[in-house]
Amino acid sequence: MGDLTKIFKAYDVRGVVPDDFDEDIAEATGAAFVRVTGATALVTAHDMRASSIPLAAAFARGAAGQGADVVEAGLGSTDLLYYASGSLDLPGVMFTASHNPAKYNGMKMCRAGARPIGQQTGLLEIRDLVAAGVPSYEGAAGTITRRDLLSGYAAHLKTLVDLSGIRPLKVVVDAGNGMGGHTVPAVFDGLPLEVVPLYFELDGTFPNHEANPIEPENLRDLQAAVLKEGADLGLAFDGDADRCFAVDERGEIVSPSAITALVAVRELAKHPGSGIVHNLITSRAVPEIIKENGGTPIRTRVGHSFIKQTMAESGAVFGGEHSAHFYFRDFWFADSGMLAALHVLAALGEQDRPLSALLREYERYVASGEINSEVADQAAATEKIRAVFAGRPGVTFDELDGLTVSGTGWWFNLRPSNTEPLLRLNAEAADEQTMAAIRDEVLSTVREPAPPPTR
Repeated sequence: MGDLTKIFKAYDVRGVVPDDFDEDIAEATGAAFVRVTGATALVTAHDMRASSIPLAAAFARGAAGQGADVVEAGLGSTDLLYYASGSLDLPGVMFTASHNPAKYNGMKMCRAGARPIGQQTGLLEIRDLVAAGVPSYEGAAGTITRRDLLSGYAAHLKTLVDLSGIRPLKVVVDAGNGMGGHTVPAVFDGLPLEVVPLYFELDGTFPNHEANPIEPENLRDLQAAVLKEGADLGLAFDGDADRCFAVDERGEIVSPSAITALVAVRELAKHPGSGIVHNLITSRAVPEIIKENGGTPIRTRVGHSFIKQTMAESGAVFGGEHSAHFYFRDFWFADSGMLAALHVLAALGEQDRPLSALLREYERYVASGEINSEVADQAAATEKIRAVFAGRPGVTFDELDGLTVSGTGWWFNLRPSNTEPLLRLNAEAADEQTMAAIRDEVLSTVREPAPPPTR
């Protein structure tokens, strides 16, 4: 079956089809999934990629061959799969490669109640069982049935955010030819919204642009359409629609940190005193605003597994990441880009100001965004930075995830990539000049050529 370590990642399965990931692997994984989880029934969903239907069908055959009943939800977003897992109380598998190019596909797995499966919670056992060969099952095969869960998903989300009394809004939605084109019409139906659709046609070849809105170039069409249409805002979803980015009425990209702060305030109004999870490279405005609104900020490492684990352990009501993943206690602690979008629409529609004015109170600092530097020795480059800043008055260090250096009115985080020889820099300060100075000093130090070896 080839090298399964290439496709079984920390939190999911992902690889090139059929070179790395094919129907044989999917079928064996279905069988191993049942063996490892002990599932007697499970639910699947898939995105719009050409390879998703045969891969999902192969997985279902493998699972049914081990005696498990399979509910196939068919086309869906990743958060629709989480809804299915939570509402049906079944383990689930989503077939998607999210924002990756068309040649990729993958599987996101969870236990009943949308509890994630990662390397430490069963994924390695599933991989090893696939590699060893799953034993045959001597009992009766399970059933495979289809069930439409889209209407139930849409209805459930609208019970979590009330938009019935908002003013009419005009919103441009860029689905990127991904699953937002399938779920947005169902969720927005009946709401006081005039929707201008961009790229709603389901097409896993992504003919218009990559379905990865964290890259600014993939938001240009949305920005232009918001201005052309005179819309109140724009929304962009990634390929499996579990992430959502926003553009304001001026065509300016909204920071996911601002969305995190806005949703946190709304959730704290419903659940006073609750915990709110944020990762360490979210804007410092986020914990400030959480405290100001009576909540408890809970800081985590970067990565959805850390957010989800911390959410579950702490019972936090909400969590947000710089990458536009937003997690909700009322949604089985899982992430939902659509639910975040509904919160933004509700907050905007409940008052008369434009989105830019509404968000001004949540955008207090100037951020660099994430900047990658290729380095031969990540640890050595990080230690150079520590040495440069160590003697400065008022500077502190934090090693929760990489190296975070904080001073008066500024901070930056430098953390290594787990898969590439890269250091990722995020910097923030009270003003543009300070941020740029810190950013440029760190980058010049990190990227400084190593001295030639002495003879």
